[in-house]
Amino acid sequence: MDQNKFNERIQDLVEEAEQKPRRREKKEKPQLKESIYSLRLDQLQEWLKENGEKAFRAGQIYEWLYEKRVKTFEEMSNLSKALREKLEENFALTTLSTIIKQESKDGTIKFLFQLQDGYSIETVLMRHDYGNSVCVTTQVGCRIGCTFCASTLGGLKRHLLAGEIVEQVVKVQQALDEVNERVSHIVIMGIGEPFDNYDAMMNFLKVINDDKGLNIGARHITVSTSGIVPKIYQFADEQLQINFALSLHAPNQELRQKLMPIARAYKLEDLMEAIRYYTNKTGRRVSFEYGLFGGENDSVEHAEELSKLIKGIKCHVNLIPVNYVPERDYVRTPRNQIFAFEKTLKKNGINVTIRREHGSDIDAACGQLRAKERAQETR
Repeated sequence: MDQNKFNERIQDLVEEAEQKPRRREKKEKPQLKESIYSLRLDQLQEWLKENGEKAFRAGQIYEWLYEKRVKTFEEMSNLSKALREKLEENFALTTLSTIIKQESKDGTIKFLFQLQDGYSIETVLMRHDYGNSVCVTTQVGCRIGCTFCASTLGGLKRHLLAGEIVEQVVKVQQALDEVNERVSHIVIMGIGEPFDNYDAMMNFLKVINDDKGLNIGARHITVSTSGIVPKIYQFADEQLQINFALSLHAPNQELRQKLMPIARAYKLEDLMEAIRYYTNKTGRRVSFEYGLFGGENDSVEHAEELSKLIKGIKCHVNLIPVNYVPERDYVRTPRNQIFAFEKTLKKNGINVTIRREHGSDIDAACGQLRAKERAQETR
C-alpha cells in the first residue's frame, strides 16, 4: 500500500475522532439516479402525495418491489401509465448489473455487481442449516485500512446509497426465486465500514425489516463495525433488536493498531467502554469477531489476554480462521492452534465458536473478487 495514501486515511480517522474536519479540494461527484429501493414506505407515501398521487399507491409499489420483485416499472400493471412514467423519470429500479457470479461446491455464491457509475461491489450468499444469509456491502472500497483486508485496497471511492444496499438483497432473492428459496438472514459485513455510512445503513435496515418490504426479522440481521466509537453510542441509543458485532481481532492496543489502524483514532480502552455502554443500554449481547492470523494474534497467551479484556461483558466470541488473500501477507493459523485458542477461552468461561468456512474454492475473502477482477479500482 502506498504510504502517503495510508497516512492520509489514518489522518482522516484521527480528525473525525477529534471533530476537526480538514478542508479539501472538492471533487465532482457523478450524478446517480436515486434508487426506488432507497425509500422507506413513509417516504414513498410522502413522495406520492407531493406528486399528486394517492398515498395508498405506496403499498402497491412495495408489493411490486418486494413480493413480486419486478424488474421494470412497466410491469406494475395496477398503476396508471402516468404514475409509471413519473417513477421511471425520477427513480432507477435497477442500479446493479451482475458482472460475475461465482458458485462454490458448498453452496456459497459470490456476486460481483457493477453500479451506475461503473464501480463494482461484492455480495455473498451463504447457506446455513438455519437458512440463507446474505452478506452486503455498504461502500465502494473502504478507508479504514485494516492490514488483513482486501476491501481497503485502493481506499474509499464512495458511499453506497441505501437503495444500492437494498438491491443487493433483492438481486440475491431473485436468484433464489429460481429454486424456491428465501433470504432469511442479513449480515452487514461486506466491503466497507457500515458505521462510516451510517444514515444509508439505517435506511437500509428499516426497509428490509418492514413487513411490507423484505420482512426480514430484526433478530435475523447483524451489523458489524471496526470500532467507530461515537457511532456505537448512537447505535445503542437506537434501541434496535438487531444483532451487533465488533471486529476486534486483538486483545491489546499495540497489536490492534498494528492490525487495524483505526485503533490509533479510537483507543481500545475507549472502545471497550462504548461496548459496555451498548450492552448495558440494550440488554443485548455483542459478538466479538476475532480473526486468527498465523503467528500474529493466535497464541494461548493472546487467548488469556482476550479473556481478561472481555470478562464481565455479555458477549460471544466468533473465531475466524482467515481466508488467504494474495494481496496480503497473513497466513492461516494451524488447526491445532485454533482449537487451543478456543479451549483457552472456554476454560475462562467465554462463550466461543469457530466460524465455519464458506467459499474456500472461490474468491471468498471480503474484497478479493473485486481486487482480482477490477484491479483498476483497487490501486
